[in-house]
Amino acid sequence: MILKRKMYDKLLTLKKELNGKKAFLIEGARRIGKSTICEEFGRNEYKSYILIDFAKCPDDVKDYFVKHMNDLDTFFMLLSTYYGVKLYERDSLIIFDEVQMYPKARECIKYLVADGRYDYIETGSLISIKENVKDIVIPSEERHLSMYPLDFEEFCHALGEEQIIGYIRNCFADRVPLETELHYKAMLLFKQYMLVGGMPQSVIAFLEGRKDFDKADIEKRDILALYRSDIMKIDTRYRSKVLTIFDRIPSLLSQHEKRVVFNDVSAGSKADQYEETFFWLSDSMISNECFLCNDPNVGLSINENRAYVKCYLGDTGLLVSHAFDENELLEDEVYKQILGDKLNMNEGMLYENVIAQMLTANGHKLYFYTQYNSEKHRNDIEIDFLISNNSKLKYKMFPIEVKSGKKYSIESLKRFKEKYKARIGECYVIHPRNLSFKDDIICIPPYMTICL
Repeated sequence: MILKRKMYDKLLTLKKELNGKKAFLIEGARRIGKSTICEEFGRNEYKSYILIDFAKCPDDVKDYFVKHMNDLDTFFMLLSTYYGVKLYERDSLIIFDEVQMYPKARECIKYLVADGRYDYIETGSLISIKENVKDIVIPSEERHLSMYPLDFEEFCHALGEEQIIGYIRNCFADRVPLETELHYKAMLLFKQYMLVGGMPQSVIAFLEGRKDFDKADIEKRDILALYRSDIMKIDTRYRSKVLTIFDRIPSLLSQHEKRVVFNDVSAGSKADQYEETFFWLSDSMISNECFLCNDPNVGLSINENRAYVKCYLGDTGLLVSHAFDENELLEDEVYKQILGDKLNMNEGMLYENVIAQMLTANGHKLYFYTQYNSEKHRNDIEIDFLISNNSKLKYKMFPIEVKSGKKYSIESLKRFKEKYKARIGECYVIHPRNLSFKDDIICIPPYMTICL
């Protein structure tokens, strides 16, 4: 089963625009479908393609990159012969899969692109980790593309429900609620997405099993095991810290503030001791980090405070399976209870994680805001997410609060709005109800996050 991915259209646009002047470097977590989309692209858009998987290709092939960069005629002849694929000038694609496993090939991109005979796509994770770049010159002839698990739109398309997406976008643009029955349908689709997630294999298992959550769960647990295995292979200097944070993501997100309190993770520890930990999790794209920004002015990134961080799992479906990791029986019944809001658990954790995932897929960097009241010994203002319009001429930010329940307060958001009213575009509450307004605050259902 081939899933429709937005990355395909992006590659097609860039192929026409760049015409071989740059290689595409697709970065993403393991098992999100990078290799699949590249092969599909090569199969459909070129006369021929070669995929070199550096995770398992023999040393003979790797040696081509060492011995024959000064003789590209021989290099291409050897590649063509080994893979049994005829190469056509300006109509063949060469894919470097898992290029972080052999950085020398990435360094050669400079010469291969300059040669101009063929197009190139590189895929990988952990692209920026020191061990993977320390001995090479990073080529400037790369266009970096981030790829994520299926987003909500892609999930709906996989389920044959793509028409509802246009309707959701139109309703958001007009600031009107969905018709009641379609709202219920969209919420059901959203909850299915929240539980299954966007990892291609779990989505396919869910569909082929006629919406069987059990089959999706098996695939998700295999992926979580793979991630743990990857962690066990990294530098011993920070391996245990990465594993600790990875294992504790569900418990960290189940807390009220959801941010990492480093002293609770390990007595006496501080944020700077975990710098490489979060870099690894972020670079592997296993997690989505959200940093504190307590002076949101001009640009959020300028005022970020990395000593305070919330760590979301990169895929909402993986979080569900990870949260129930001790329970080998994540039965279909458990999923049905979550769908029906009948399970006694912190649903806010799931809601906030999936919103983080959806905002990230839309290209937003994640920030949060708090204001501490020393007299009351608590936070006066807590904003789950801050996003911006990234405009240098007319900068605006958009505060977002996520509410998993139908009863909630918006006092915190009101205080933030009053404090920074000159800098704010619109304020949003994301809640399980249909679109509505509270004063000047727009309350939207979670599926409308695709519009932000």
